[in-house]
Amino acid sequence: MIRKIHLTPANSNLRLDQFLTEQLAGYSRAYLQKLIKSGKVTLSGQTITVNKTALPGAGTITIELPEIAADAPRLTAEEFAYELLYEDAVMAVINKPAGVVVHPAPGNPDGTVANAILGRYPELRSAELPDGSRPGIVHRLDKDTSGCLAIARTPQAQAKLGQAFADRETGKIYLALTAGIPAQIRGRIENLIGRHPVNRQKMAIVERNGKSAISEYEVIKSGVIGKQPVALIKVRIYTGRTHQIRVHLASLGCPVLGDGLYGGVRSCCQVPRQMLHAWKLKLPHPATGEILKLQAPLPEDFQSICRQVDFK
Repeated sequence: MIRKIHLTPANSNLRLDQFLTEQLAGYSRAYLQKLIKSGKVTLSGQTITVNKTALPGAGTITIELPEIAADAPRLTAEEFAYELLYEDAVMAVINKPAGVVVHPAPGNPDGTVANAILGRYPELRSAELPDGSRPGIVHRLDKDTSGCLAIARTPQAQAKLGQAFADRETGKIYLALTAGIPAQIRGRIENLIGRHPVNRQKMAIVERNGKSAISEYEVIKSGVIGKQPVALIKVRIYTGRTHQIRVHLASLGCPVLGDGLYGGVRSCCQVPRQMLHAWKLKLPHPATGEILKLQAPLPEDFQSICRQVDFK
């Protein structure tokens, strides 16, 4: 399978292997590095074999994705118990619950969205990805983030949807409860996000060697839980960097409530997880081009915390 990704100025100077890992959901970085080294990746017609190649601000990356290897690990189909927001013959959108990993990774070999997808769409077994991951995964949500997650039911739909996310033809709006209230009711955050220099589990705003990250936020309403100021914030993201919303809101002094990694844990209430929900998703249908607009209702744990807030 051949996949093409068009570069934009926002991609300038990013590492090739890191960029491809971000763009090709479902493929591990190690696997993509092997493809690069074996000459399966070209940049505007020129073969690139160095993983850390810095990308230009324009051009087209072409990746030759081999068919599944005969000895590749195979996942187990599991029960599909997710709310469907949309489904047809080529794609679906689910309301992912918090606490579920999207695709297998070290420490999470099963119990993932990918396992459940195989349970509902067993025909995808024949389209299994070369590194043992499941097809159908075109973007990601953090384990403890709930909400809209698009699924491809065919390889062709996966390529189309993946390209739509890569080319920023999609729209993503999240809802967050924050520990603290931003000084400005709305704003735009645009900077670089990269790995934290000390804590490798965290991301951070950096001056160089990061990826462009753009978010816009608006405070819907604010109040208190006990003595803790709390805000319900709508966030639109224009890029999909790891932990982007969590990092951006924490940079305002208002980390996502319940987010222990970025300072959102407070003693005001018992918060079961980070209060972040992928609320709305807009994307072109991979077969018809029709713009689909989906919305995931707030889960009960999010609503429960909202009921404890004395909104003003």
